[in-house]
Amino acid sequence: MLAFEDFFNQARDSRLGPYCETLNSALQSGFYQHLNGDLPDWLDTYKALPELVPDKIVFDAEAITFGSAEQVSDQQRQQLVDSLQLLHPWRKGPFNLFGVHIDTEWRSYLKWQRVEPHVRPLGGKYVLDIGCGNGYYMWRMMNQQPRLVLGIDPSQKYLMQFRFVKKYAPQVPLHYLPLRSEDLPNDMAQFDTVFSMGVLYHRRSPFDHLEELGNCLVSGGQLILETLVIDGEINEVLVPTGRYAQMRNVWFLPSCATLKAWLERTGFINVRIVDVGRTRVEEQRATEWMRFQSLANYLHPDDPDLTVEGHPAPQRAVVIADKP
Repeated sequence: MLAFEDFFNQARDSRLGPYCETLNSALQSGFYQHLNGDLPDWLDTYKALPELVPDKIVFDAEAITFGSAEQVSDQQRQQLVDSLQLLHPWRKGPFNLFGVHIDTEWRSYLKWQRVEPHVRPLGGKYVLDIGCGNGYYMWRMMNQQPRLVLGIDPSQKYLMQFRFVKKYAPQVPLHYLPLRSEDLPNDMAQFDTVFSMGVLYHRRSPFDHLEELGNCLVSGGQLILETLVIDGEINEVLVPTGRYAQMRNVWFLPSCATLKAWLERTGFINVRIVDVGRTRVEEQRATEWMRFQSLANYLHPDDPDLTVEGHPAPQRAVVIADKP
């Protein structure tokens, strides 16, 4: 069965040590009690992946790259393709494993290009990525050599996508626990930098989520928050009735001024909006690695400034804030 000893072995000898028992308990009561029915097949496929040692690992390119095409035979390449496709859809990326290019739905490097210039140096730091998806952004952080990066996300398919990739870089201090931010200890103020990207609008209570983020940061730590916003003034918020861009679980889309006020209300300081922009179909689209509908299907056919439901089209803001 799936275990997380790599994380706990490193965490026990770090500032996260006092929280290992609580985190393990959260896994026992959550993850292990609700295992995906496909997990045994995913684990069997993982065990059968080609045993390869990459001749290079590249963290600071658009596609996180492990090895080169020359390292694999045609048979091994096809095995990689078939194994990786078992975990369809691949949403965040891209990745390249021994010449197999995983062209994900999101060209996530475009978001990273907007975010990275505003992130304090991560060398030697403890980093938490809440709602980490399959871990693409965490891999991008590795170029700065942080002490430890922990990602949490309840998706078991994303967990296995992460595991498939990390098989080829087991030594990297990068870990994934299938947990939600609500599962973290309230007093776990141990991370120098916390990322929350694409999470806030999925939470029924944005203030609870912002407090959870603050609870994870050391004094003086930095928050990087990315979320959907609308144009508007202070206290303007869109609460969609029904779906938003075909998503059922979208609750609050604030204006930038409102979002800034929320962060200040929950105790953050030096709050600044560093980027605001529309999501484009060039950034989010269907591919052979994500064959379902994508952004083009979620926009109004007669007016791309609107969603199919008639709401303002997706616009995202990057916000940086500090914990006092």
